[in-house]
Amino acid sequence: MRTHDLVIVGAGSGNAVVDDRFSHLDVAVVEEGPFGGTCLNRGCIPSKMLVHVADLVDGIRAADRFGVRARLGGVDWSAVRERVFGRLDRQAAEGEQGRRDAPNIEVIKGRARFTGDRTLTIGSGADAVTVRGEQVVVAVGSRPAVPPPVRDCGLPYETSDTVMRLDRPPRHLAVLGGGYVAAELAHVFHAAGSRITVIEQEDTLLSAQDEAIATAYTEIASDRYDVRTGTALTRVEGEPGRLRLVLDDGTTVEADTLLVAVGRTPNSDRIDAGKAGIDLHDDGRIVVDAFQRSSAPGVFALGDVSTPFPLKHVANREAQVVAHNLLHPDDQIRRSHEAVPAGVFTHPQIAQVGRTEQQCREEDLDYAVSVRRFSDTAYGWALEDGAGFCKVLADRRTGQLLGAHVLGPQAASLIQPLVIAMGFGIDAGALARTPLWIHPAPTEVVSNALLDLDVPRGPGSR
Repeated sequence: MRTHDLVIVGAGSGNAVVDDRFSHLDVAVVEEGPFGGTCLNRGCIPSKMLVHVADLVDGIRAADRFGVRARLGGVDWSAVRERVFGRLDRQAAEGEQGRRDAPNIEVIKGRARFTGDRTLTIGSGADAVTVRGEQVVVAVGSRPAVPPPVRDCGLPYETSDTVMRLDRPPRHLAVLGGGYVAAELAHVFHAAGSRITVIEQEDTLLSAQDEAIATAYTEIASDRYDVRTGTALTRVEGEPGRLRLVLDDGTTVEADTLLVAVGRTPNSDRIDAGKAGIDLHDDGRIVVDAFQRSSAPGVFALGDVSTPFPLKHVANREAQVVAHNLLHPDDQIRRSHEAVPAGVFTHPQIAQVGRTEQQCREEDLDYAVSVRRFSDTAYGWALEDGAGFCKVLADRRTGQLLGAHVLGPQAASLIQPLVIAMGFGIDAGALARTPLWIHPAPTEVVSNALLDLDVPRGPGSR
């Protein structure tokens, strides 16, 4: 058994922990699959590269509305897929090789399992390797959840891990689930030519979003896809390429391909966390404190395996916190999960930060709310956008922002001034009236929503 100063389990955001500051330490990086984790290989990066293609297709399809005579000649899926994964597979390989070339880092490939205090066995049988870390970082991520009716049916299905590498777009893609993964991949494959059916047991798609966003998106999606809400899958029948999905409302869906996108499961069950004295939440996430320390001394955790916010930008920030705390045990810093933004890169784009209106009601907050539409702004006229809007919520007494939600073009960028304001405690009145907002620009929908809030003008506002 070899002992290292630091053992990192997982080469996604866990790999971001180690930089030049760790050159004096003996480090082992353990990874079962390609370097880069879910984000680079199976998640946010390939999906957004594919979403950009889908956005281009939608732009061509809508060109007539702007007086542009454009026609779509088709989508070369093989070329699209090669562009995406040809680059990303190379990035993953180069990332691994870079670590192998570092004189103080040992790369160990295989699945790791704890066998005791900061002790792990990687692989199995005669090829198994046992290592111990003076300190250990667990960053093994999560995987797509698969419900029993699918898992036990014996028929093929896809998840976000596999569907983006299909040889060709499905003729008819049934999407089980109505969250952000379902929304983004439905957009991708609809643009690629697939017929889409979305099955969601909640009454709306994107039900975790603000109620106004969820309602609006469900209506938009229903105009593009066959949307079945308020119903659950009971069983899958048929044969490969000819699937029959039976729903609990008595209806059926026939499709050649099934995409399961009902959520994700932390990978803590794959590492025997209990043998290291690592406590888990009921949902399987590793329990960590504000310093990203687990219940086991010397063991940190970050990313999807521990966080309540399974987002890459959250995992990266947690990696920065872990890196600092490993190097400065007497001057540790805390991570913050306040004002965590998120985007859904579907059509139309969606972004959020902070509370939803339903959460404000549940917390019995005294809040003001304002909604302004893209169509009320000059840039909205340029876009011919009739669906998009910005919704902001603020404390009626202090003007402090409680939440913000944008549906429409560039939503993930438009939300950022509101994220910054919440992070720095800038009240809505001051944010609306102190900085100048460019006219005409998409950001006017945000400034107009802020100006309409029934809150104090704010200290320092003009």
